[in-house]
Amino acid sequence: MPLTPLDIHNKEFSRGFRGYDEDEVNEFLDQVIKDYELALREKKALEEQVAELEQKLGHFSSIEATLNKSIVIAQEAAEEVKRNAQKEAKLIVREAEKNADRIINEALMKSRKVSFDIEELKKQSKVFRSRFRMLLEAQLDMLSNDDWDKLLELEDETAFLKQEETL
Repeated sequence: MPLTPLDIHNKEFSRGFRGYDEDEVNEFLDQVIKDYELALREKKALEEQVAELEQKLGHFSSIEATLNKSIVIAQEAAEEVKRNAQKEAKLIVREAEKNADRIINEALMKSRKVSFDIEELKKQSKVFRSRFRMLLEAQLDMLSNDDWDKLLELEDETAFLKQEETL
């Protein structure tokens, strides 16, 4: 068990025939008591400070552990968000590709229909042109026919006959 200042103060030495000077020893013991008390007080203060610092260290260690867990959770959440964003981006790209394919297919179908309609109109215009030409040629043939002259002669004769009848 360690000595206390009181133990030092109460310590009695046996006296010898030619022993130490009692006042000197007592003065020295008083100085030792003061220094020892001071050392004990400093030790107690340091122990209290160590206990307080250990408590703070424990608190900060728990904060550090909590922060580390929070960082891990945040990293996991960020990774999850990143994975979800990548999945969503892939879905958007696939949907856009489908829409693009659909639009291209519709455009190709419309283009084919327009081409088919153009060819059909070309055929119809050739048929119309051919028929119109035949009609015009038939009309020209009729105009150049001698029947018109005969019709005019008949008309002249009819007019002559009508005049004679009236006479």
